[in-house]
Amino acid sequence: MRPVTISAIDADTLQAYRETHYKVLEGLPTTLRVDAVCPELLLLHARYRAHCSAFITACNPLGERVATPLNALRQEALRTELARRKLEAIRGIGQHPTNQWPAEPSFLVLGIARRAARALGHQFEQNAIIWAGPDAVPELVLLR
Repeated sequence: MRPVTISAIDADTLQAYRETHYKVLEGLPTTLRVDAVCPELLLLHARYRAHCSAFITACNPLGERVATPLNALRQEALRTELARRKLEAIRGIGQHPTNQWPAEPSFLVLGIARRAARALGHQFEQNAIIWAGPDAVPELVLLR
C-alpha cells in the first residue's frame, strides 16, 4: 500500500505523473517508470560512474501549460544551468501513454544528489521530479 502523501498537487495529476513514461533518448535509450527497477538505468549509472540520477524538465511550470516557444526557452535555460554546473545530461522526454498532455522535453541528469535535484526542480518551478538512487528504481519526488 502506497503511503499517504499530503501535497498541493491534485490526485489526478499525481496519478498522471506515476503513469508517465520517462524516456531517455540517447546513450542507452530506455523508458523509466516510477517505482519500477530499470536495468538500463543501472547500466547508464555504471557507464557514467554515477550512483544516482534525476529526470527533470523545465516545461510547464507548476503543472500549468505554457506555449511551446516559452517551454523551449525554459528548457534551454535548464540545459545552460546543467552545463554551468558541469552535470552530465542526456536528452529525454516525459510522455503520458494516453497523450492527453503534450510530451515534455526533459533531461536525465547523472550523478545529481536528491537534494540538488530537488533544488533544481524548485528553481525551474516544477511540481515534481523523478529521482533514482543506486538501485535504479525511479521515484516520484514531490516538490509542492
